[in-house]
Amino acid sequence: MERALYPLKFHPHYKEKVWGGQRLRTFFNKNFDPLPNCGESWELSAVPGSVSVVANGFLAGNDLKDLVEIYMGDLVGEQVYEKYGNRFPLLFKLLDTIDDLSIQVHPDDNVARTRHQSDGKTEMWYVIHAEPNAEIIAGFKKDVSEEEYLYHLENNSLKEILNVYPTKAGDVFYIPSRQVHAIGGGITLCEIQQSSDITYRIYDWARKGADGKLRKLHTDEALDVIDFSAKDNRVDYEAIPDNAVNLVQSKYFTARLMQLNHPVELDYFRVDSFVVYVCIDGGCRIQTPSGTEQLNKGETVLLPASINGVKLLPDPTCKLLETYIA
Repeated sequence: MERALYPLKFHPHYKEKVWGGQRLRTFFNKNFDPLPNCGESWELSAVPGSVSVVANGFLAGNDLKDLVEIYMGDLVGEQVYEKYGNRFPLLFKLLDTIDDLSIQVHPDDNVARTRHQSDGKTEMWYVIHAEPNAEIIAGFKKDVSEEEYLYHLENNSLKEILNVYPTKAGDVFYIPSRQVHAIGGGITLCEIQQSSDITYRIYDWARKGADGKLRKLHTDEALDVIDFSAKDNRVDYEAIPDNAVNLVQSKYFTARLMQLNHPVELDYFRVDSFVVYVCIDGGCRIQTPSGTEQLNKGETVLLPASINGVKLLPDPTCKLLETYIA
């Protein structure tokens, strides 16, 4: 008899970054030794070279790529499998910064597929922690021309024409492909994005990499990718206890915030997609017909599409980011 799919946990992939810190260890009990610092924990990934491996249950040791090939629509949903085939379409990260990231931009699907044989990169950020005076840069203040952009880039004044948002815990930003952006120092956040690792670095604060040399910029590659129109990328929402509140609804993913104080029963029968929970505070037990799994702060779980009924039991409170493809 074939064993039923169940809530799946995975081993993270830890990434050393010149701007990374220690809060993924202190906040989430992540053990990224022997790295001195950790900028990113890739919680759920199918990106080549960083494919997630199951950590729990009878599928432990199998990687995500193999699971999609074997279980297909039962794992990811029939409509998701029809669209993406054996490619798992999303990437989930926890990020921690002690220094500003580069100002950068990601290509859209068309450019990424032509140049890199990859999907583009549309993403969202949920800010878990922000130090005083922390900032996020996202989008232009007003419509600018290519000439105006290049002038400010060459004169080290690019930040002057970009939106700079003072940032606090609970802030949410939606960053479509082609939007110029940067995460400032002193921020810990969850990033939900298309399964892509294509980044064009356009300004890097004259920072040197681990080799002592200035890091490579992608000025020319970025130029025909950038959307020069004005944008406001901050997401307004109001958290409602024991309810799922929409943060982002796009063709790439739907992300909702669940702030739980009491048990909640959920029915995903009509969703026809995998569901991913990232626990950003507290913890909960996930009860399904195929078993129960404890989810703690800083952990991520993949709920296969074949599981429709779920009961979430917070202990005693829990804050989750819930993601699926509508």
